[in-house]
Amino acid sequence: MHSNASTDSLACVSAEMGGQALIKRFLSSRRASTDLLQGLSAEDCQSQSMDDASPTKWHLAHVTWFYEVMVLKPLEADFQFWCAPFAVLFNSYYNIVGDKHPRPKRGLLTRPTLQEVLAWRQNIDDRIVKLLEQSPSERLHWMVELGINHEEQHQELIQTDLQHLFFNNALYPACRNTTPDIAPSPPGVQWIAADAGIQAIGHPGPSFCFDNEGPVHNQLIQPCYLRNTLVTNAEWMAFVEDGAYQQSLWWLDEGWGWVQREKIQAPLYWLKTNAHTAFEQFSLHGLQPLNAHEAVRNISYFEAEAYARWASVHLPGHENARLPTEFEWESLARNKSALLHDLFGAVWQWTSSAYTAYPGYRPWSGLAGEYNGKFMVNQFVLRGSSAFTTHAHSRVSYRNFFPSHARWQLTGLRLAKDPS
Repeated sequence: MHSNASTDSLACVSAEMGGQALIKRFLSSRRASTDLLQGLSAEDCQSQSMDDASPTKWHLAHVTWFYEVMVLKPLEADFQFWCAPFAVLFNSYYNIVGDKHPRPKRGLLTRPTLQEVLAWRQNIDDRIVKLLEQSPSERLHWMVELGINHEEQHQELIQTDLQHLFFNNALYPACRNTTPDIAPSPPGVQWIAADAGIQAIGHPGPSFCFDNEGPVHNQLIQPCYLRNTLVTNAEWMAFVEDGAYQQSLWWLDEGWGWVQREKIQAPLYWLKTNAHTAFEQFSLHGLQPLNAHEAVRNISYFEAEAYARWASVHLPGHENARLPTEFEWESLARNKSALLHDLFGAVWQWTSSAYTAYPGYRPWSGLAGEYNGKFMVNQFVLRGSSAFTTHAHSRVSYRNFFPSHARWQLTGLRLAKDPS
């Protein structure tokens, strides 16, 4: 059960999402995952490009594992596993559930086949719908709602993981055969003043949120400004051409060590086919000319923080530039969203806030208790949402989080600055 929400809030969620409406949303979310298979081969769905990424087939299986182990096993009267070993193969990080297949070796799971995984998904779908129709309960509705949101997170991961996989192929194949949208020129840079003072932060309810988005609590917002636009590729190019990746003064010490060790010279997916050509950018549409107007993406926290330092010295009007705290970002996004361009749907935006618990935080009880809380160490918070994010997750209280070196997600930045 949802331990840090009130019974009234749970009842609202249950009533709002219950019955046929919940079944419709459940089936829609399941189709959205398999729709991502369009244009992919079984080999595409099998491969794993690095330890942090997972094969598409594994993602499709894991979200099905969630419904079988977390929903059907405790709530279905005549429960039987579709295939008992799947409970180990497709467990991600739930220690309370039992053993797990090693994450770096997910790409070795050639069996079950993709078709077997899809057959398993259909079986679980039918059983979830039957359970919702015949044995509805507040607990069931809550767990299915969590399952929907969990699967939507994996739909984003499927796309980011495929992008990384295809980038590691010298053919630089396109996953999507459509023409990418052309980004319009962003508006001119303006600095939007925060409402300084005590501000309420966190998801107010009663609609669904993850446990790390609450509880609502007060934070002191100091006088500051948030840039109305994201940092663009053109602006980042100036950072590259100024030699900032070769200058230690802009970097945190750990970041500078990472740059040297990994030989980082530009954002992930920026590519020059030879020394005399301009940068191109790889995406699910394949290799494309770098669009100067688009928000820079696939950068680490280290890079975002270094850019802020560099911008504060080199860019007019950017004196005292820095990364915003997640509380500054949320306060301005909640109160002045009309003045802020591309808050959602372009890139996740790094903040300077360590990912930790809000005052009064309590993780969910039961099997869902491992969902977020145990990762609250050595991570930084990102706000907003990306082009791969499900629309329903584009809310001001949503807290994404990754370690400081991660950049295979669609991560960018929006600068803040202090008064002069």
